[in-house]
Amino acid sequence: MRYSRLAATGLAATLAFAAPLSGSLFSGSVFAQAQPREIAFDSAGDFLKLPADLHLGEVAGVATTAAGNIWVYFQGGGPNATIGASRVYIHGGARLLEFDRSGKFLREIGTSENDRPYAFLFAQGVRVDPQNNVWIVDRASRMVVKFDPAGKVLLTLGRRLEAIGELGSSGVFGRASGPPGSGVPGDNFNQPLDVAWDAAGNIFIPDGYGNARVAKFDKNGKFIKSWGATGAGPGQFNTPHSVAVDARGNVYVADMGNQRIQVFDNDGTFKTEFKNVGAPRAICISPGAQQYLYSSNSNPTEDPFLNGEIYKMQLDGTVVGRIGRAGKQFKEFGMVNAIDCREANTLYVAELMNWRVQKLSLKN
Repeated sequence: MRYSRLAATGLAATLAFAAPLSGSLFSGSVFAQAQPREIAFDSAGDFLKLPADLHLGEVAGVATTAAGNIWVYFQGGGPNATIGASRVYIHGGARLLEFDRSGKFLREIGTSENDRPYAFLFAQGVRVDPQNNVWIVDRASRMVVKFDPAGKVLLTLGRRLEAIGELGSSGVFGRASGPPGSGVPGDNFNQPLDVAWDAAGNIFIPDGYGNARVAKFDKNGKFIKSWGATGAGPGQFNTPHSVAVDARGNVYVADMGNQRIQVFDNDGTFKTEFKNVGAPRAICISPGAQQYLYSSNSNPTEDPFLNGEIYKMQLDGTVVGRIGRAGKQFKEFGMVNAIDCREANTLYVAELMNWRVQKLSLKN
């Protein structure tokens, strides 16, 4: 029997999506200055050239390779369940596409529903690491998967829900006896939301719906530690939605529900927080000698024309300027869920509400 919605007990709960810095650089909370200047920019418009029979849905992730190719992870349909005699098998509409730097379509990883990777259920994000490996983050499968550039699976973190009985009475997988939101040590994610790496290859994953923690693994996927719990204090989170790591190994976490970005050292020790940049849904740190932090102020679901701007910041929290606003037209944004900033003045942004990727060229 096939269901278009996961109404079975427990399944609905799982798919209910709703070197350290010196003390002189970071000290306590940092509040962004009022009314930052507008940064002029252009949009490449509808630059992705899709096959005639392929259309984007909610675009959850975008990432570029060293050669300039573009990976897009989007939701092409809702998760479904096939109920058998002994278990429930879930499959969904998440799809992963590659384009060249001009926007020409190159290929899809898994070209049909029957041969898509096991983890592709509900797209959350895609990132490309310094070795050009492609990582997807999927909320419904509760997995983070590393592919090599050819599309071969190299590493998996997390595990899909394949039996209703795995969920506890709370309906949330990955609960521990510790503080609420602290989760279970390891890769027992409830809903992973992003992935980032430091120079040593250590992996950082925010586990942000149901749980409220950041998990750290070594480059081989061995669990090192996690930190965080539900709350509004230093080191606590209310939906840690995105993560980025700077050249010194400091970890920046978009604490969306608390409307702040928290900064930690590489071991998870709290350093500071940045406020007054809205509710950060996606963050990105550009490479190079002068690094910048980009952060999207999420549109609230009930009002697609409120907020939506992207902030460009220095790593000490100083706002350089703001980019764009909410809306439906090009150069406007509808819930930016991912930012790629491989080049500091060229941004790729993935929009959930507007079902698209925009390429932005900053002028100043």
